[in-house]
Amino acid sequence: MTKRHGYAVLSALVALVLAVSAAIYLTVTADGGTPRGTLADNRPHHRSSVAPASTGTWVGAWSAAPVGGEPRTETAGLAGHSVRNVVHAGTGGTSARITLSNLYGHDPLTLTHASIALSSGDGTAAADPDSMRRLTFDGATGVVIPAGGQITSDAVRLTVPHDSDVLVTTYSPTPSGPVTYHPHAQQISYVADGDRTEDATGTPYTEETPYWRYVTGLDVLSNEADGTVVVFGDSITDGITSTVDANHRWPDLLADRLRTALQGGRPLPRYSVVNEGISGNQVLADGLGRPAENQAGLDRFDRDALSHPGVKAVVIELGINDILRNPELADPHRILAGLRTLVRQAHTRGLKVVGATLMPFEGHRGYTPAREAVRRRINAEIRAGGVYDAVVDFDQALRDPYDPRRLRPEYDSGDHLHPSDLGFSRMAEVFDLSTLNGAGQTEL
Repeated sequence: MTKRHGYAVLSALVALVLAVSAAIYLTVTADGGTPRGTLADNRPHHRSSVAPASTGTWVGAWSAAPVGGEPRTETAGLAGHSVRNVVHAGTGGTSARITLSNLYGHDPLTLTHASIALSSGDGTAAADPDSMRRLTFDGATGVVIPAGGQITSDAVRLTVPHDSDVLVTTYSPTPSGPVTYHPHAQQISYVADGDRTEDATGTPYTEETPYWRYVTGLDVLSNEADGTVVVFGDSITDGITSTVDANHRWPDLLADRLRTALQGGRPLPRYSVVNEGISGNQVLADGLGRPAENQAGLDRFDRDALSHPGVKAVVIELGINDILRNPELADPHRILAGLRTLVRQAHTRGLKVVGATLMPFEGHRGYTPAREAVRRRINAEIRAGGVYDAVVDFDQALRDPYDPRRLRPEYDSGDHLHPSDLGFSRMAEVFDLSTLNGAGQTEL
């Protein structure tokens, strides 16, 4: 064999290995191995507006954690219906992509059509017709997402202004239940009969829903932000007592405050803020089912917090449900150990972790003096610097100065556990934005 012929054989082998590797790569998502969908239609559409390589940074503009399988969708799912989710982009960009989840589906989810558009801004299902874009998945207009899987769409050219509502619409023609959903959206979305995915009028969308279905993320290619802050928490972060359609959850308000501070010239990092709160979430305990609904913070942290594009810091507001929902008296040492495990996982990615103290709840049906003692024990350890890299003291900021076991009345939604809109504003106000500077710290 001549030297030239040997080089040719070696080159051919290298090319074969690269081709096989590329094929394998296309079967998994970018988040580290969740099965991707198979392509249902290999014909790109002329209106797909797939985005070319461009300048900017991919960051999270909106997110919602998958919580469970929607009741009464176990058999048929939403076959024959278009689902139009309304999501709020906290950060703007010049291109967009979405993530869809079939985590709680028992069968493959076939989507033959999906679109993204800007809302018309009138509080209905209507879209700005000029902004309507058909989504593709590896160039195809349809996709099959396996049970337990998720997929991220191709990027499309779409100018998304910050603080804008975005419509993400999917159509599934076949049964695929149960539907993976986020129940406490505090945002009205819509459903229509038939494939109305690219309908801009909104007229066919006669059914309103308080849920987000399938969609779990909206990313944008941004020149406004250089990274993402993930707020990881329970119903307080989920914002279940905030005003519907007002985007008054405290992470929403934190994003607004950070952007305003940057516009005012403060030397702060340019970060977007996304919300990964789940109502009822605990650090240690899963819900029922397989896969478990309302997965424990320890089990969902990698997917819901660490896998976001450009994540730079994590804010953790979690632990109160471990106290309230434990049929026995909760062990503060186990809760603290769980929180420290989350911090160590973030540190392995070079991320800084800001943690919140647990707010008071006297007057709530789950209150007992013994549970109050557990809360105070956990807060004392958090304040002493034994858990997080930095602390935001929500307990001190929102408690009643005349009875620190209770929320201050104007910050109480009325159930003595969850804040009012004014309370959520106070949470965003007391967050020290300078704690977002810097990267991960040495493990505690």
